[in-house]
Amino acid sequence: MEKLISKLQTYILYVIIFLLPITVLPIFPNPFVVGKIAILVFGISLLLLTFALKVILSGSLKISTSRFDLPVFLIAFSYFLSALLRTPNKMEALLLPGTATIFVTGSLLFFLINQLSEKEKKVAIQVLLFSGVSYSLISLLSFAGFWENIPQLPQVFRLRNFTPEGGYLPSAIFLLTLVPLAIGFIVEEKKLSGKAFFATSFSIIFLGLIISFYNIIPGKENAPKFSTYRVDWNIAVEALKESPILGIGPGNYLTSFNRFRPLSYNTTNLWVVKFLSARSIYLTALTEAGMLVMTGMIFLVLSVLRNTRSFFKKKVRQDQKLNFLVLFSSQSPLPLILLLILLILFPATLLLISLVFILLASSTPSYQTKLNLTSQEANNTSGSLSSKVPAFLMSLPILIVSIFVCFRAARIIYAEYTFNKAITALAQNNAQETYSLMQKAIRLNPKVDRYHLSYSQINLTFANSLARKSTVSDADRTVIAQLVQQAITEAKAAVALNNLRSGNWELLARTYSAIISLAKGADTFAIQSFRQAIALDPFNPNLRIALGGIHYRTGDFDNAIRALELSVLTKNDLANTHYNLAFAYREDKKFDQAINQMSLVLALVDKNSKDYEIVRKALEDIESQKKELSTQATENLTPPQPEEKTVLEPPLDLPESAEPPEAVITQTPTPQETAGQSSPTPSVKP
Repeated sequence: MEKLISKLQTYILYVIIFLLPITVLPIFPNPFVVGKIAILVFGISLLLLTFALKVILSGSLKISTSRFDLPVFLIAFSYFLSALLRTPNKMEALLLPGTATIFVTGSLLFFLINQLSEKEKKVAIQVLLFSGVSYSLISLLSFAGFWENIPQLPQVFRLRNFTPEGGYLPSAIFLLTLVPLAIGFIVEEKKLSGKAFFATSFSIIFLGLIISFYNIIPGKENAPKFSTYRVDWNIAVEALKESPILGIGPGNYLTSFNRFRPLSYNTTNLWVVKFLSARSIYLTALTEAGMLVMTGMIFLVLSVLRNTRSFFKKKVRQDQKLNFLVLFSSQSPLPLILLLILLILFPATLLLISLVFILLASSTPSYQTKLNLTSQEANNTSGSLSSKVPAFLMSLPILIVSIFVCFRAARIIYAEYTFNKAITALAQNNAQETYSLMQKAIRLNPKVDRYHLSYSQINLTFANSLARKSTVSDADRTVIAQLVQQAITEAKAAVALNNLRSGNWELLARTYSAIISLAKGADTFAIQSFRQAIALDPFNPNLRIALGGIHYRTGDFDNAIRALELSVLTKNDLANTHYNLAFAYREDKKFDQAINQMSLVLALVDKNSKDYEIVRKALEDIESQKKELSTQATENLTPPQPEEKTVLEPPLDLPESAEPPEAVITQTPTPQETAGQSSPTPSVKP
C-alpha cells in the first residue's frame, strides 16, 4: 500500500508539472492565472494528503533535504507572514494576483519534488520539457492563425497573439530556460531514436522561442513596456520606510506604485500605465515582503552559487577535465542560473516563479532522513493501530490543513467562476441574470473588492436607467433609492476591504459623482472621496482633473482652479488639464489666464485632429467674451456642459450611512496640498 501511495504521489507531481505551463481556463475572468493557481493549490493539497497517509501507514517520517531548504523556507515564510500582517485585502495575496499563494505553494512543490529519487527527478524534468513542447506548439499554431478558424473555441484562444501565458515575454523566458535542458537530454541519450525524439522537441521549443523573440522586438505590437529601475527602486525604498521588515504586503504592489512613484514618472510616455509588479522579481519582493524575504533571496542565490561550484568540482573529479557539454546535462545548474538572471531584468509570472522552485529541486542532490513514529510499547506489533498513534498525531495537522484549504479554495474559485458568468451575462444584456449572479459571487466570497466594485456599477446603471423614464412613479423612486444606496454600499465595501487602494476610493467618488443629479449631498461626498483617492495617488493628474470637475459643476470655481492648477504641476504637458483649467478661469472671469491655457492646449494637440478645431473655436469664444466684457457689453455665458446626466425631481435624500468612510491618509506628498479630481467636460484627449 505504501508503494502504491508513493507511485500516486509521483504521478500527481508529474501531472502538476505538465499542466502548469499550458493551463488556460476561460471560465474565469483571468484565464491565465486562476487556473494555474487552482492546479497548484488542489494538487499540492492532494500531495500533502497522500504524504500524511503514507506517514500513518509506514509509521515513519521519511524526508529528503537539500542545501536550498532553509532559504526556500525563509522566502515562503516571509510571504506568508507579510500576507497575514501587512496585506490589507488578504484575497489579493491569495487569489489575484495571488503572490503569497504562488510562493507558498511553489516552496511546497520544491519540498515534494525533493522527495523524489534522482531518477524520478530526471523524469520530472522530462515531463517539464514535454510540457514546454506542448506550450510551444500551442503558441506556434496561434501565431499561424490556426485557432482563429475554430469558432467553437472560446474567444481567448482565437486571439492572434494567444499564448498559454498571455504574453510573448514570459513565453520567451520560459522557452529559453528549457533550451539547455533539451540540449542536455540530446547529449545524454544513448539511443538514436531517443536522440531524434529530443532533437525534435528541441526544434519545436526553439522555433517557439524564435517566434516569441520576434514578437517582443521593440516596435512590435506586443513589445513589452516597463517602468525604469529608478522608479521601481524609489517605490521599494519608500515602501521599506513604512514597513522595513515585511514590506507593504503581497499582491499590494499597485498600492505602493500609486503612492510612491516619483513625479518624474509623469514625464515618460507610460505615465498613464500602472504596474502590478516591478520589472524585477527581486524589487517586487523587496517592496511587497520587505527585508525578510530579501534575506532569503540573497541566501538562496549564494546557495545556488555554492551548488554550482560543487557541481563542476564533482564533474572534474569524475572526468578529470571539464567538458563544455557538462553545462547541458539534465542536472546542470545552467537553466536555474539563466532563469534567476532573466528575472533580474524582467517581471515574473506565476509560471516563472514556479519554474524557479522546480529547477531548484531538480538541480541539487537530496539526502534522506528517516524518523521512526511508532510507539515503543508496540514495537513488537509495529503493524497494529496502537503503534501508529504517534504517526497519526504527527500527520493530523497536515490532514486538517489540507482538507480545510481544499474546501476553502473550492469556494473561492467557484465564486470567481460565478463572477465570470455574471460578466458574460452582462455582455449579453441579461440584466436579471447579471444581478443574481453578482449577488451569488459576493455571498460565496465577500472579501473580493472587484466583486463589490462591479456590483456597485451595475446598481448605478439600473438606477440611471429607471430615472430616465419619461414618468417616474413613486414605486420607481423607491427602487431608484434602493439601487443608489446599494451602489454606494458596495463601493464603500470595496474601500473597506482595501482602504489604501486609490482606485477603490476613486470608484466610490465616481459613484457619488454619478448621482449628483439624483441625490442631495452627493457632490460633497464625491469631493471627500476624490481627495482621499488623491492622497493615495498624489501624482495622478486625472484624479485632480476629476475633482476640479466636481467643483466646476457645483459653481465653486476657486476650488476648481486650485485643483486643476495642481494637476498642471503633476503633468504640465497634458492637454486635457489645460483645457479644463481654461474653462474654469473663464467662468471666474480670468480671461487672460483662460486664453493662455487654451493657447497651450493648441500647442499640445495634433493640428490635424478634430480636437484642434474644437480648441481653436473655444479660444476664439473666450477672446470674444473678453472683448465684450472690456466694452461693458452684456454677456450670456454658457458653461461647458458635462455629459448628459439623469435628473430626478425632487432629488433623493441620502441616508447617513451613505457618507464616505473616514480618510486613511490626510496629507498628500505632492506638488502642493489638497486638491482633487473630476473633469468639467468638454474633455480633449491629447
